[in-house]
Amino acid sequence: MATETSKDELLQLVKRFSAYLTVKMSNLFSFNTPDSRSVGAAAGLAVAIVFTWRWLRSNSGPQRRQPKRQAPTTSSSVVTTQPNAVSVPSGGVCSSSEDLRVQNVVDEFFQTVTPSLGQIVRQKLSEGRKVTCRLLGVILEESSPEELQKQSQATVRSSVLEVLLEITKFCDVYLMERVLDDESEQKALAALENAGVFTSGGLVKDKVLFCSTETGRSSFVRQLEPDWHIDTNPEVIFQLARFIKYQLHISPIRPERTAANVLSSPSLEQFFGST
Repeated sequence: MATETSKDELLQLVKRFSAYLTVKMSNLFSFNTPDSRSVGAAAGLAVAIVFTWRWLRSNSGPQRRQPKRQAPTTSSSVVTTQPNAVSVPSGGVCSSSEDLRVQNVVDEFFQTVTPSLGQIVRQKLSEGRKVTCRLLGVILEESSPEELQKQSQATVRSSVLEVLLEITKFCDVYLMERVLDDESEQKALAALENAGVFTSGGLVKDKVLFCSTETGRSSFVRQLEPDWHIDTNPEVIFQLARFIKYQLHISPIRPERTAANVLSSPSLEQFFGST
């Protein structure tokens, strides 16, 4: 009877551990993409299976046999009674302590798991291999072609540089922008070159494209057929929603209505959690 109770308690503990670990893994890999829940659940299940196997293995070892106790001799002259003894059910206390123990083990395990920026980028992009991205308002400090034309030089946002370099490590990246003149093109290219994008990353100058209209940028994206497109113009995002698998709309204000394949974030670096 005691053996059966022990097995039931162990089974319940394993179930609680598996469920708790699955939630933890789902939260860790919750990257706001359509496949994030399935990825988190699968990862949680995999780790839960490993932990469960190791746990069962450690608890299935040979147990030391308990020596038989000799029955005490009965005596009519000595009678021990405990009228004030109260039997306390241990089920609730045991269950609570088991839950706390499982939580402590999982919390301790996850304290050592810190994904790198490269891992986060790959997970967020759902392993996409081709990315197109607007320059103004995303990579550059300048937010409009008019502002770029007035500035003596363009400036790459320092906070986004690390993320951009990580994306270029495993994605085919194309940067594009609408400009008003040839001088603006040179400013944008000079800013990227001074930031080390062409030397530290996998980007080449031939993959920085310029056009004179917003329609031209949309045409670039449709011809390249990327897995992801990143833009600040809601009209461009809307026009491309039917043709591009995923899009990231960079905007300080979250749009009320977006297509299912369009995500939004105030900035590229905040989307990847690098700030």
